[in-house]
Amino acid sequence: MDLGVWLTGKGASSAYGWTVADRYGRDVLAGDWRKPKNGRTVDLVIEKGLVVEEPSSGYVGAVVRWEHGVVDLEDRHGKIKTYPLGPGFWVDGKPVNLIAPKKAAPAKKTHTASGSVAVSNVRAKVARASRIYVEGRHDAELVERVWGDDLRIESVVVEYMEGIDDLPAIVNRFRPGPGRRLGVLVDHLVEGSKESKIAAEINNRDVLVVGHPYIDIWEAIKPSSVGIAAWPKIPHGQEWKKGVLETFGWPATDQADVAAAWKHILSKVRSFADLEPELLGRVEELIDFVTQD
Repeated sequence: MDLGVWLTGKGASSAYGWTVADRYGRDVLAGDWRKPKNGRTVDLVIEKGLVVEEPSSGYVGAVVRWEHGVVDLEDRHGKIKTYPLGPGFWVDGKPVNLIAPKKAAPAKKTHTASGSVAVSNVRAKVARASRIYVEGRHDAELVERVWGDDLRIESVVVEYMEGIDDLPAIVNRFRPGPGRRLGVLVDHLVEGSKESKIAAEINNRDVLVVGHPYIDIWEAIKPSSVGIAAWPKIPHGQEWKKGVLETFGWPATDQADVAAAWKHILSKVRSFADLEPELLGRVEELIDFVTQD
């Protein structure tokens, strides 16, 4: 074979000073030959305004929102399309795996809803024998919403009585005594009221009966917190809650309507600042009383 056919003065060196021509060009296996033409997919945390392309359809849009594993993209015409988060997108001509940003950890609570300093990492305790009684379910739920954290720290249980008409009998059944105190919160405890006469029947050093001046616990929530100018004056003899609902034009057909209204009202209470001072002072007084045993 004529070496002159394939040996020239250019190419790789030989032991004889010749050089061999590179007939096949660059080594195709040199470098990362598996790397895709447009690069490998990389994770990219989405943010509003990020321009993204979905290459299979050619749709290009800016990120406007994301939740529950999907992302909404809005194109230049204002049209929005929704895609699942993940791979299969391009940004600046490069493949990306779109991921949602991590949610920030909730801020550590420093104070309870009652304004007390929050205490963390407290082990569960056995409930005290002492108790706080309130008139009804709504009273108990409101106390829990504002003072719940404090009561759990102090291991105090709040129960409701379904009214105070039988208060003397309720107190007797409780059997109050040293280490077993009973605090009672009464609605509409004003001079000359039926409630004041019932409360006057209780004469026990281990029982404290206090109350607020409002006809119903709803009134102890500041009107401004509920978004009203004032609680309406309901004529004597009319069911108070139903009268309130009718005044505001809310459904007032049955107890389900009352329950729905209370759920809405209670949702507006976020802390002690949403309650009237006449209630705040009485509940604090009861907590002090039942925890001093």
